[in-house]
Amino acid sequence: MDKRSKEAFNDGILAEACRRFGITSDAVELLDGFESFIYFFQKGEKAYILRLSHSLRYSLEMIEGEIDWVNFLADHQVPAARGIPSERGRLAEKIEAEDGYFITSAFEKAPGRPPRREDWQTGLLSDVGRLIGKMHALAKDYEPSDPRMRRPEWDFEMDEFAQRYLPAGEEQVIERWDALLAKIRQLPKDRESYGLIHQDVHGGNFFVQDGKITLFDFGDCQYAWFAYDLAMALFYVLPHHCDSEEQRRFAREALETLAAGYRRDNAISAQWLEAIPLFLKLREIDLYIAIHRSMDLNNLDPWCATFMRGRKEKIEQNIPFVDILFSV
Repeated sequence: MDKRSKEAFNDGILAEACRRFGITSDAVELLDGFESFIYFFQKGEKAYILRLSHSLRYSLEMIEGEIDWVNFLADHQVPAARGIPSERGRLAEKIEAEDGYFITSAFEKAPGRPPRREDWQTGLLSDVGRLIGKMHALAKDYEPSDPRMRRPEWDFEMDEFAQRYLPAGEEQVIERWDALLAKIRQLPKDRESYGLIHQDVHGGNFFVQDGKITLFDFGDCQYAWFAYDLAMALFYVLPHHCDSEEQRRFAREALETLAAGYRRDNAISAQWLEAIPLFLKLREIDLYIAIHRSMDLNNLDPWCATFMRGRKEKIEQNIPFVDILFSV
């Protein structure tokens, strides 16, 4: 989250957000959030999530578009945590702040718990692939309820992202970023390969109950290549540094499992599987920049610290995130 967003937030904004959804601020419990402030609450017998996002990152229409998409998927039997209306019947509510504004929204809480090691060992990755494939099949016919709600394209605000948040000494990383964006922009787009995607499917964004997945946090959904969604899912199941033969073998098996699950509900050609390394590199550099933007590099959590170890050199030397054959 941008530092300005954190500084603009206060208890009064939280209280107003709660009021818009018919609850009190003493009824919410703060949870972890990377791009937004996230709270848990109960209303009656049901559990919900309250989210507050700043206008530096999102607009009101973007959030409305996200919830429109989520509810469309839920209406078509995709297990996604549905957005709920405010007391005034709105998908999202705008709350003015001293610096921009916040958008508050609420969702049904996904049932179950985060995935565990044993889940991944008993077919979960195939189920993740199938869920992504089902979403992409539906994306081909989706249109937002209001054109103003249309979600952004994949490169929205990407051009200045590296220059804005990377410090001096990162010029070669910025060059790699710019060259990668230019290369990806040359990829063809058509109905079978490009549409609205989740863009952040990983074990932190779905829960598991009785072996069934419920997906949430569509805050980064965007129009992009379907292969990008698969790349993101793969990125987060791989070790940060796939340097050994054993790790590369695991990556190969993970790709095969993910693609096999995906193909149960949607087709993907060899051409687009071969494009996955581009999207892995996009996520790698994007995350590298986001960590510079949002975190104290001298006080990183273990996951981020492991990711960042030697990352600058790998980006500068254009080393693939994982060096395997992307064809199944």
